[in-house]
Amino acid sequence: MQYENGIWVFGYGSLIWNPGFEYEAQHRATLHGFARTFCLWSIHYRGTEQQPGLVLGLDPVQGGQCEGVAYFVGAEDAKKAHIYLRERELVSYAYHECLEELQLENGQIVQAICYVVDKENSQYAGGLSLDKQAHVIKSAKGTRGENLEYLHNTAAHLEALGVSDPDMFKLLKLLPRP
Repeated sequence: MQYENGIWVFGYGSLIWNPGFEYEAQHRATLHGFARTFCLWSIHYRGTEQQPGLVLGLDPVQGGQCEGVAYFVGAEDAKKAHIYLRERELVSYAYHECLEELQLENGQIVQAICYVVDKENSQYAGGLSLDKQAHVIKSAKGTRGENLEYLHNTAAHLEALGVSDPDMFKLLKLLPRP
């Protein structure tokens, strides 16, 4: 990875409200060909091996699109941010680290680091009904807190950005506030 010109990072879930690294700019952005879904069993951060939670993943979908936040990390902080992201996002190798094209809200196209779900990983949980997702999210808790808190934080920040995510907002209606 080249760091001398900085890097772009795409946030679509907790990276929106808790990036954990220094950045110079953030922009609303769209990633085409993927959907944001609760498709990964969380056995570390929002659940345990005994009672897994569910976290978001970028699931490849023909014609899909996911809106989120693109962060620009300058050259000075790029390597440190990338190391941090790998430690955070690749803890159980349920994601692939990829470079994907994002379209920023101003129309600019950038190459960004994205963490895409690995459908071959045992933690992949794609295709669960919203009722099943709600049942799991309602009671799971891991080292970073309650799964319900993760859902509410992500939904609140998407709403603040003006991003529509119909399935996430349907899940909210099925669950109590944390």
